[in-house]
Amino acid sequence: MQSHAYRQRIILALEALGIPGELIARKNLPFYEEARELVTAETDASNREHLLVPDAAQAWWSMKDAAQEEGVVLEIVSAFRGVERQIEIIRAKIARDMPMETILTLSAPPGYSEHHTGRAIDINTPGCEPTEAPFEDTEAFRWLCRHADRFGFTLSYPRDNALGFIHEPWHWCYQAGGVG
Repeated sequence: MQSHAYRQRIILALEALGIPGELIARKNLPFYEEARELVTAETDASNREHLLVPDAAQAWWSMKDAAQEEGVVLEIVSAFRGVERQIEIIRAKIARDMPMETILTLSAPPGYSEHHTGRAIDINTPGCEPTEAPFEDTEAFRWLCRHADRFGFTLSYPRDNALGFIHEPWHWCYQAGGVG
């Protein structure tokens, strides 16, 4: 459990971004602590390291290997994201004059992103634009739908999800309990 200072940091970030507490309360968003122990789960072609907590990384490696055995290539596009990075993402959307209600259907506010936990990954496959709806039409997505739960991963934001986020077929979160 992180300190009171972490919650204060989030409150100040939300205020600075102009995200009212009642908006978060209305969406009933779960609050997430930042992961403390992270390992490199994957390094992409740009040499960018994608970090996860150790058990999620282990599950990722097992799932990726199992998919590869069936000819399906899975790649991490995004994994752990700290509060500061989440703030940058929201600020970029504000700078494009997006209304806050719209922003919060596309991105979680700081303190409320599964990526803070080090258990969430955005997945892609070669030939598909990262974090875009057409991922749903890939063999990789179909494979994940059939097998991800065996490794402890679940699709966080299906269509019409209760949190009001857009459908994100690429966003999966490790919940533990997979059998590999």
